Amino acid sequence: MKTKKEAQEIIKILKDYYPDAVCSLDFTSPFEMMVSVMLAAQCTDERVNKTTPNLFDKYNTPEKMVMISQEELENIIHPCGFYKTKAKNIIATSKILIEKYGGKVPENMKDLQSLPGVGRKSANVIMLEAFHNPQGIAVDTHAKRISNRIGFSNETDPEKVEQDLLKQIPKELYYDVNHLLVWHGRKICDARKPKCDVCPVSNYCKEYRKKK
Repeated sequence: MKTKKEAQEIIKILKDYYPDAVCSLDFTSPFEMMVSVMLAAQCTDERVNKTTPNLFDKYNTPEKMVMISQEELENIIHPCGFYKTKAKNIIATSKILIEKYGGKVPENMKDLQSLPGVGRKSANVIMLEAFHNPQGIAVDTHAKRISNRIGFSNETDPEKVEQDLLKQIPKELYYDVNHLLVWHGRKICDARKPKCDVCPVSNYCKEYRKKK
């Protein structure tokens, strides 16, 4: 793992390199954020953003979502993949929000993770984006890949990678880290052909040093 000082230096460099790094999912409420995150599993944010306008035009609250049939919801979200499971979870979660939380999305990790289709990574994203109260670091494929390559963590399990990240990165940087690792993974630290020659943090990267 990196020292806390090295980790903060890396995050500062990435923050300067990606000053506009923000969440790429489109949403206007915590419920829309939650549904978008559920749809984004094994799917690109771009595809989700093309799908949700048609969905949220009519079904943008739990109360409205439970009025739709699972078959109709499946047809709408079909482009996002795994549509049967996602439709089932979205409707089930909407019912729980109505019955247990007064139609509101809960604002804590424990309750969020109890909802069908919402794991720790999704809960982290919801707490960050919907409530501006990050509780951890969402480890997606980009965050895991970069953490392994740069030396933040040697773990492969996302939750173990997150625990390593939390030991090195102070809480005040959680907001930035969640966005920066995704942007860096998409734009430079590609899975197959990383652009190491233009990477702003290559000097800190253990994989890059192996190549030299």
